[in-house]
Amino acid sequence: MLRRLYEWTMALAGRKSAAYWLAFIAFVESSVFLVPADVLFLPMILARPHRAWRYALLATVASVLGGIAGWAIGHYAFEAIARPVLSFYGKLNTFEQLQASIDYKTVVLLLVTSGLAHLPPIKVVTILSGAANINLGLFVASAVLARGARFFILAGLLQRYGETIRHFIEKRLGLITGLCAAALILLYGTYVLLR
Repeated sequence: MLRRLYEWTMALAGRKSAAYWLAFIAFVESSVFLVPADVLFLPMILARPHRAWRYALLATVASVLGGIAGWAIGHYAFEAIARPVLSFYGKLNTFEQLQASIDYKTVVLLLVTSGLAHLPPIKVVTILSGAANINLGLFVASAVLARGARFFILAGLLQRYGETIRHFIEKRLGLITGLCAAALILLYGTYVLLR
């Protein structure tokens, strides 16, 4: 199933309606969809590098709006919607473990690591933020910074280095995201120790 979704998403990048699909996928990725917007975002920029910043802005706005929808699902409809969605994707255990050991600062850290590196998946964190009653303003600010940084950095790299950086990113994506997440966690740990 995942492979078919991935192939379907890649096929969308070549269409004239790709920008609409990017907005849609970035929106639903933040609350219910399995495939990240990056699989459409990357080929779109490679195909039209002059539109890189436009695509980054579109993906950021749609992703943040989708995150707000995820927050609302967690806050207002956890039992009716969020639990079945998380269960369907096999993320319910991850969610329940996070919820059991979470405080306000941890959710903010998860928003940043998830927004930048998908660790843990963004949909889990947006729903968790709503279920944990995280302040919506703080949630939106964190999402704008994290998701915006991710899309604009990728857009800049792809616009400047094109296919070369794409192959580098695809080959080492796990390592890159792991290092970014480790750096963010280390930064947070340092902040907590120095307070």
